[in-house]
Amino acid sequence: MYRSHNNGELRASNINENVTLSGWVQKSRDKGFMIWVDLRDRYGLTQLIFDEERTPKAIMEKAKTLGREFVVQVTGTVIERASKNPNLPTGDIEILVSELNILNEAKLPPFTIEDETDGGEELRMQYRYLDIRRNPVKNSLIFRHKVTQEVRNYLSNQDFIEVETPYLIKSTPEGARDFVVPSRMNEGQFYALPQSPQTFKQLLMVGGMDKYFQIVKCFRDEDLRADRQPEFTQIDCEMAFVEQEDILNIFEGLTRHLLKEINGVDVDKFPRMLFDDAMRLYGNDKPDIRFGMEFGELNKVAQHKDFKVFNSAELVVGIAVPGAASYTRKEIDKLIDWVKRPQVGALGMVYVKCNEDGTFKSSVDKFYDQDDLAKWAEVTGAKAGDLICVLSGDTNKVRAQLSALRMEMAERLGLRKPDEFAPLWVIDFPLLELDEETGHYHAMHHPFTSPKPGQIEMLDTNPGAVKANAYDLVLNGNEIGGGSIRIHDKETQAIMFKHLGFTEEEAKAQFGFLMDAFEYGAPPHGGLAFGLDRLVAILGGQETIRDFIAFPKNNSGRDVMIDAPAPIDDEQLNELSLKLNLK
Repeated sequence: MYRSHNNGELRASNINENVTLSGWVQKSRDKGFMIWVDLRDRYGLTQLIFDEERTPKAIMEKAKTLGREFVVQVTGTVIERASKNPNLPTGDIEILVSELNILNEAKLPPFTIEDETDGGEELRMQYRYLDIRRNPVKNSLIFRHKVTQEVRNYLSNQDFIEVETPYLIKSTPEGARDFVVPSRMNEGQFYALPQSPQTFKQLLMVGGMDKYFQIVKCFRDEDLRADRQPEFTQIDCEMAFVEQEDILNIFEGLTRHLLKEINGVDVDKFPRMLFDDAMRLYGNDKPDIRFGMEFGELNKVAQHKDFKVFNSAELVVGIAVPGAASYTRKEIDKLIDWVKRPQVGALGMVYVKCNEDGTFKSSVDKFYDQDDLAKWAEVTGAKAGDLICVLSGDTNKVRAQLSALRMEMAERLGLRKPDEFAPLWVIDFPLLELDEETGHYHAMHHPFTSPKPGQIEMLDTNPGAVKANAYDLVLNGNEIGGGSIRIHDKETQAIMFKHLGFTEEEAKAQFGFLMDAFEYGAPPHGGLAFGLDRLVAILGGQETIRDFIAFPKNNSGRDVMIDAPAPIDDEQLNELSLKLNLK
């Protein structure tokens, strides 16, 4: 028996018990006649004491050799600790060691295994197995486990069935690039790793499995960000014989359940916002509604004077930043420099200070009088003490720029509180999205999304105006889930493929199996997929997903711990009938 108790378990009630513990040496303090060792496992710390008067001499000598991260087993008696530590659950006791067994020695770690470590991110990723020993990472992985357990509990209680779908599938045009896998037994042919189990879960609905879910790995070969990895995990769900309202109710319930069970937070309202309103009021389709700063469109009150910058703009739009009228000119200049950064791309910014005495001071006083600026304040909802920030330009670009500024100001003002949760449904997305480079439309979600009832005829006359029977669940400015009611008949799906530029032959080659299945009695169905990594991070008060993944990739998509991706040898390439043309 390696241990009778774990290192977070023993209390004063265990005094005088003989126990066996195992774990890693966190630190050792040698005073010559007495040695204290902090022993750690994933449950906590226990202090060990080796005493010249009470500890066998051989054990005492062995204790002097212990280094950080040695793996040891000890047996001893639980005694009352002379100097108690109220910050430690085991702080009332220590173990007087009578036996010590070194299970494995350890090299000195490249960084300290402490909550606040001296290791940089790349170094810690290289030695991720050591990083996992630190409480912040360990606790994040345990937290993820709790979330997934609650997801399974909730969905199972709602009669969902967990079904696994294949990882080796056919490459399909779903938006991002596929990771492809060469087939040795089928020369010159390739599998793809799934970007989602989309078609399989629809086929499960055809098969009569009317409530399906899966916590599943998905793969997208796309550029990475702090909240994106090449392999990620979805809570993938599908239901048959449902309308949009049924799905929204079920997954409101799941989100409410998680917030209650994981965070102890009760959330009653899940507001619903049209996609068009989200873009108009917040400049993006995943608005953070924990704070205000809604957009005010100023064209009518700003394009009547001889200010060419505004007069030539498609959209003039502003936000009122609460309490920021106190900003100095130097601080405002820094803000203007911030919006001019390539990541934001604005050419400049006009500002108006709303003074406490009811007057206004702006960077365009030469063109606009106090009455004009008062109208700006009215449109943006600015109050005395606020700063109005105004951008102008092409509608889509300027909305994205102002959205970035809104989020930055909220961050600076401490308005994005991690322990405050504001869920939101965004509904009625456009069915199609115009690619400005090619001039062609593509599916905003995926080709299986159903148009809103009665709108399919508009695909021939005004495709950009057709709305999708689609919905996204947003939490604190992050899309945590999205889905749609699916097309479930062959004729409608064929029309959709046609408008996405597929020939009949291409549609049959790519999705003939799904079209065939629709001819055997496909029920109306729809679903939703949560991004588990992002959901867990937000519930954990973070927006970066990396610490909630056991072995993440870096920003270049590399696993620096195992050094992957890596070349493969010529013999493997020959078996796969592949030749690499490397310069």
